[in-house]
Amino acid sequence: MKTRSTLASWLSQLDGARLARVLAHREDAVSSPEPRSVGELADRLQRPGSVALVLPRLTLPCLQVAEALAALGTRASRDELVKLLGVAAPAAAHALDTTLEALSDRALVWRDGSGALRVPAPLRQAWDAPLGLDASLAELVSGVTSEELRRMLAALGITSAGNKQRRIAALVEHHGDAERVAALVAKAPAATRRLLTERARSTPRQAGFIMFGTPDPDLGPGARWALDRGLLIQDRSHYGPARMPAEVALALRGPDWCAPFEPRPPEARLVAVAAADVEREATAAATLFAAQAASVLSACATTPPVRLKSGGIGARELARIGKATQADDAVVRITLETSHAAGLLKPDGDRVLPTGAYDTWAEQEPAEQFAVLLRAWRDLPLTPTRARDEDNKALPALAGAPPCGGCLQARHGLLAAGAGLPAGQGARTGAELGPLVGWHRPLADDASPEGTPFSVVIREAELLGVLARGALSPLGDQLAAHAGDGLDATTRRLLPPAVTTARIGADLTAVVTGTPATRLATLLDATADRETSGTASVWRFSAGSIRRALDAGRTPADITADLTACSATATVPQPLTYLIADTARGHGRVRIAPAACVLHSDEPALVAELAAHRDLSALALRQLAPTVLVSTSPSATALTALRAAGYAPVTETPGGTVRVERREPPRAAAVPSPRRNVGRHGLRTTVGRTPDTSRASLEVLAGRLLKAPPAATESGPSDSGELFASDTEKVVAGYAKHLSYGDIRQVAHAIDTGAAITVEYVATSGNRTVRTLSELALDPPYLDAWCHLRDAERVFTLSRIHGVMPV
Repeated sequence: MKTRSTLASWLSQLDGARLARVLAHREDAVSSPEPRSVGELADRLQRPGSVALVLPRLTLPCLQVAEALAALGTRASRDELVKLLGVAAPAAAHALDTTLEALSDRALVWRDGSGALRVPAPLRQAWDAPLGLDASLAELVSGVTSEELRRMLAALGITSAGNKQRRIAALVEHHGDAERVAALVAKAPAATRRLLTERARSTPRQAGFIMFGTPDPDLGPGARWALDRGLLIQDRSHYGPARMPAEVALALRGPDWCAPFEPRPPEARLVAVAAADVEREATAAATLFAAQAASVLSACATTPPVRLKSGGIGARELARIGKATQADDAVVRITLETSHAAGLLKPDGDRVLPTGAYDTWAEQEPAEQFAVLLRAWRDLPLTPTRARDEDNKALPALAGAPPCGGCLQARHGLLAAGAGLPAGQGARTGAELGPLVGWHRPLADDASPEGTPFSVVIREAELLGVLARGALSPLGDQLAAHAGDGLDATTRRLLPPAVTTARIGADLTAVVTGTPATRLATLLDATADRETSGTASVWRFSAGSIRRALDAGRTPADITADLTACSATATVPQPLTYLIADTARGHGRVRIAPAACVLHSDEPALVAELAAHRDLSALALRQLAPTVLVSTSPSATALTALRAAGYAPVTETPGGTVRVERREPPRAAAVPSPRRNVGRHGLRTTVGRTPDTSRASLEVLAGRLLKAPPAATESGPSDSGELFASDTEKVVAGYAKHLSYGDIRQVAHAIDTGAAITVEYVATSGNRTVRTLSELALDPPYLDAWCHLRDAERVFTLSRIHGVMPV
């Protein structure tokens, strides 16, 4: 029978609202299938992967206190923590309690029955050497023999009796007194004092403590004196580095040394800003970005960008898109990355194509389009505008780089920093928010040039209208609050609706002020060439653009009527009317029939002119009749040559009708739905669901967990299998002997629903790897799955799965 964990006991004593707050901060712990008891929840919260997931979201003081607790071990008193951090003043002590409360909300610290502070065991593993300290004395001497312990105690003048555990306790008690250790070292030889002082101030890595397999070069007379008294501990084989216990290092650092603790954020130079000014500037930026993003995606739909052989969209294609849409490289990159994350673009072979979702998106209002991209930007696991790597080489867009959690936290840190500014005030410059971002997310990845912290993500926020005048805009407020409907309402309030009319001038231009509606943009793209995009877009009509519309099957009357309907004056200028008529007059005078190929016309003079035209000599035209020519060139070649020579031919179908050159826009193939796995075991998958993590649903789950009987799952699964809810759970439990009950449930759930899952797998060689698996099919004692690490199908042995982690 497993003992009830202290975390489970603490969780069971919380009220529903407080437990729901814990669940909100640790959403991975309530992923499907939802935990059935507080004990199973505690097991999930103490997984190494779950702890590693929450640490990057901590503020600087939370991270500093967590590191201090990790240095003190899995159990410490508040007085020890206060002493280590040096927070004796009432204000500092209050800040410490507030920080401990924040860590408790994330289940990273709790109090056991005796009031001691407890932390999950994986927390210490997050640091190789928390506060630059090695392991505790009790941990380091666990491999020392009882006789060696007796000699250490004798050198200290302590008479020892009893077994090894009592001797360890006596040594730990002695070295736990900092004054006693300092007095002992003061009597040491000079070489020993220098050695111990140096090592106490350095990290184990700097001191060479973890260079296993090589003799310690410092093991001279000075080190021997310290080893004999347990101030340094060496491996039982006396081969390898000598390590300094954490208690000894703290004692030698002196009573004035304190671990860093900065509960207050750095001060930024603030200025008063009016909410109306922030909103106005944010609206202008958001409107411009929305218009340019629509132009970028329209350009990608018209001419899909070509991918590099190594993957991604290279600098040449990015420059082409930017030139066609009059958009900066940063805007193009943000649009491409957010569109890909939102499912609007997808790599397909050697190109990047719009998906079916793009067509739906393109029909929406600019506010709705912008909200889609804005949400995608907030949750991007990369920095989209990072254009250069560490070696100053150009980085392609959509390169499929591994997810960067630090990049995501940099963005979230900026939102948190902006949300924490006083109302009515903003930073004097956006760049001054950089240190605040670092305080809110100290583990964030900064992709900015040296000397300007987080300037890249700040610039992105300004381009999107999330940040304006050094303060969060209403858009930023909604993103920081993760508000769903609130963000949609804000974008609709700030961004103007799409423009449905254009000002068509006598200079053969059409100007649209604002974001053109999709129908308007489609019409103008079909009949004119776009010259500029943005808050004001300009198209220019020409004979070539009108001929392109005629080639697509439009008649001159249709073109004139459509342009009249979208004109702001409900009229078409006379020069444009003449251009349409003149182009139409020459359109189709020459027809090309497929036969490799036949050219014919109702005008014998025109046919004779073509036969004698020098620029068409490559076609080897031969006149068969006054109105008929033949060529050895394909019809497509003849069509191109005639148009290059200034004619306006059309092609015919084999039936003699005019072929309409209407091209369907290319679209990426739809993503296939997850297959229903049927293994040899005969278990079928079902469609899973995304867990609801709203506040109301978490409170309901918290209440259900607090009412659930704890004994069932905390004692572990029984051999009879009465705890298992499905046949899949029973089969997995029969083979995966290293997994807890909660892990078994999650593996079985992934098999039954087709969901992805991340596992810790131990290969036959003994190597441990972390693998994300999907499309699981159970075939006892094996598991067939798609391995994302190898990007291929693999077979896994259930007994070699040693743990489950958040995806």
